[in-house]
Amino acid sequence: MKKKKQESAQKLPENEFLKKEREKEEKNKIKNKPIIFTTYVMVFMFLGLFCYIIYFMVVDADRVIANSGNKRQDAFEEKIVRGNIETSDGVVIAETLVDSEGNETRNYPYKDMFAHVVGYNSYGRTGLELSMNFYMLRSNINIFERVKNELREEKNPGDNVISTINYELQKAAYDALGDNNGAVIVIEPDTGKILAMVSKPAYDPNNIDEVWEEVHSEEGSTSTVLLNRAVQGLYAPGSTFKILTLLEYMRENPDYENYSYECTSSGVFNNVSIHCASDRVHGVVDVAQSLAKSCNTSFVNMGVTLDMEKFNNLCEDFMYNSELPYEGTYSRSSFVLDENSDISEIPQTVIGQGKTQITPLHNALIISAIANGGVVMKPYLVDSIENADGAVVKKYKSKSYKSIMEPSEAEILTEYLTEVCTSGTAADYFANVSYSVAGKTGTAEYDNQGNCNSWFIGFSNVDDPDIAVSIVVEDYTSNRTSGVSVAKKIFDAYYN
Repeated sequence: MKKKKQESAQKLPENEFLKKEREKEEKNKIKNKPIIFTTYVMVFMFLGLFCYIIYFMVVDADRVIANSGNKRQDAFEEKIVRGNIETSDGVVIAETLVDSEGNETRNYPYKDMFAHVVGYNSYGRTGLELSMNFYMLRSNINIFERVKNELREEKNPGDNVISTINYELQKAAYDALGDNNGAVIVIEPDTGKILAMVSKPAYDPNNIDEVWEEVHSEEGSTSTVLLNRAVQGLYAPGSTFKILTLLEYMRENPDYENYSYECTSSGVFNNVSIHCASDRVHGVVDVAQSLAKSCNTSFVNMGVTLDMEKFNNLCEDFMYNSELPYEGTYSRSSFVLDENSDISEIPQTVIGQGKTQITPLHNALIISAIANGGVVMKPYLVDSIENADGAVVKKYKSKSYKSIMEPSEAEILTEYLTEVCTSGTAADYFANVSYSVAGKTGTAEYDNQGNCNSWFIGFSNVDDPDIAVSIVVEDYTSNRTSGVSVAKKIFDAYYN
């Protein structure tokens, strides 16, 4: 018994010691928690910073360095002769000339033909001169050649930008637009390659100092020569918008093929008087004939029955009121009609008037999506970067953006748009050509005096589309140059 009591007495201090140690350990854990938390935060911050540095170097550095306000560009120009910009078929459209004394001059051999797509290399830069600035101030020639030039204190030749622009199509578009103000975009529907981009009025970038002084003078303050209408010009879409009105009507009315309307040239809808162009009487029309003849009253008759919330959603799906998948500078198109709008706004809006505005680029993407089975491809202007010896440094690939309609819907719209060009408003131009065309004409009023702009959007080789065009010619009322006549010359140039 005595022995057991002695053992208990010996264990008691030992148990108390262990208990105190455990208590001490718990207290230390509590004290260490803020330190451990702070350590983790610092580690995560360090990893985040490290990841951002990698991201910046791989993804964002080019954009930041190419920014017109980045002074690092000046350092590049001290060692590099700025590279060329060329068309996809090998025509130099921007180059740096160096005289015997080493003075450099940026030269644009074709003056205003490529002005807006190429841009200029001063006053902040624009166009490809801005977006591709980083690459033209990099030299990827043979390393030994570079070292040799540096030892001689000679500049290395910069890399060349090979654009997607096709010289012949650019010239055809430029010539077809003539002396009229407006814009042309030619694009490959299945790749997104921009083959031509013309905006008028234009300017000669060789004389950018004089142009800059003029547009910033009191007399030239209203000049728009520096505005790239192809991507920044906002216009009422006119009858080209009827494509979306028809698509929404088809979606809301599965029996749309049974639609019938008798056009008497005019009608009153939601207390708004609507007339067909030139007061034409179209007679009894179905949906296909309504589009082919561009019957205003028939489309308003369809439009006033639509669910405006659903219609607004469709237009936003078609990239109204949103960003476009284009990396250059552009204006956002707008569509403001919704379920809360006054019903008196519906008649004009559904035929492409009212407050709706769109750029030629945006309209090009819409017609290209129809040609491409409902899929929008990202539009792009640069095919590749090459060094001065012609070796490819970087190759750009086409990328899809999103699907905005079902393939079956695109097929039906293509059928109807083909009828526009065989028996409808564009038949005078395309009924007897050697190639097939699907498209839509449009006339959009821009004031209360009946003055109009003329549109055409469409694509050629309907079964396997080759190119799509989006054209707007300003002031059709005075110059009588229609968008469809410009399109005809471009398609002829492509096939002939």
